[in-house]
Amino acid sequence: MSGVEIITFGCRLNTYESEVMRGAAEQAGLNNAVLVNTCAVTGEAVRQARKAIRRARRAHPDARIIVTGCAAQTEAGSFAAMPEVDAVLGNAEKLESRAYRALPDFGVGSEEKLRVNDIMSVRETAPQMVRMIEGHVRAFVQVQNGCDHRCTFCIIPYGRGNSRSVPMGAVVDQARMLVENGYREIVLTGVDATSYGGDLAGTPTLGLLAKTLLKQVPELARLRLSSIDSIEADRHLIDLIADEPRFMPHLHLSLQHGDDMILKRMKRRHSRADALAFMQEARRLRPGIAFGADMIAGFPTETEEMFAQAGTLAREAGIASLHVFPYSPREGTPAARMPQHDPLLIRERAARLRAIGTELARDHLASMVGTAQTVLVESNGTGHTENFTRVATPGLEPRSLVATTITGHDGKNLSIATAERQAA
Repeated sequence: MSGVEIITFGCRLNTYESEVMRGAAEQAGLNNAVLVNTCAVTGEAVRQARKAIRRARRAHPDARIIVTGCAAQTEAGSFAAMPEVDAVLGNAEKLESRAYRALPDFGVGSEEKLRVNDIMSVRETAPQMVRMIEGHVRAFVQVQNGCDHRCTFCIIPYGRGNSRSVPMGAVVDQARMLVENGYREIVLTGVDATSYGGDLAGTPTLGLLAKTLLKQVPELARLRLSSIDSIEADRHLIDLIADEPRFMPHLHLSLQHGDDMILKRMKRRHSRADALAFMQEARRLRPGIAFGADMIAGFPTETEEMFAQAGTLAREAGIASLHVFPYSPREGTPAARMPQHDPLLIRERAARLRAIGTELARDHLASMVGTAQTVLVESNGTGHTENFTRVATPGLEPRSLVATTITGHDGKNLSIATAERQAA
């Protein structure tokens, strides 16, 4: 093979960083290489990364295979021990061109493969600039990295380090570059995005950053946030929900559960009542706003009654998109030392919670029929409304914004009869 191929797992932040990696590797003159940007959220994510590495070696027997990302940071030795792997880079090193210039030769020992430093020693997130996000019609912009919280189930702080923010001016400059390159929609992303600004002078907030970006880049048509912690929502963010039409009416919430005792054992900072109150207030301010949510099924000590509260909360809140994780013990986390459920029970509960999610998604699709929507068209024959509901858009030009009326749905996608291009 020639050039650099990147395989990306996990979150939108990883997607953004993969573009930074591409630029750094090309600047270093790297060629004939596969970069695997891993995720460590679940054991399954790590297993999928290992499968991809073995598959990449079979497909490219003479290429260098370089593994990085959160799983490489937290399980560096195990990836270095894989015979298919030529080098392992940490989450900080993967963004630096010098790391790709200093790679070892083929066939070295596992210790020589390692280029992974202590992520907790990283105190700043250097601004990065990319011109495009390959394969996406909406662009992701990193605003924050790391996390200061220590949820008992989560390994990510050990893969990402402590919370650190990108200066506001650099975020605005990156957004402006992407808009100039044709992107109509931008998603602000981070590991714990709502903690943005705590380490910066003047302690700006995520909401203030979003307000500033929209003011400084008036050509940007649509702005979204990635996953947020609702308990950290600031007054500027509430203002945007209420008053800013370019701020999209969709929020993905890190809920994780619906039972207060389990939330406490997870070391979450919100209660069931907190989550419901936030969503109710957002709906009052912005009718038509939709919510996605992460939920974990089968957390240690979860009784049947506690588990039921997760589905009850999802129904009560009218969650449009439920992302269910079967609980996966991550070595080194407090939850991994708690009494564990049988994996079969965990999978069974996850399946039941996903069934509730399917039911709620259909309810949401039905509620959209007959409404007027503006859709951003993507390259795969689908698009998304402002509240991030997927629409079938056959024959429409990718990256275009179309104003249309929703005529029905097939259980997965909304459908439209006619579409009229919206002025840029």
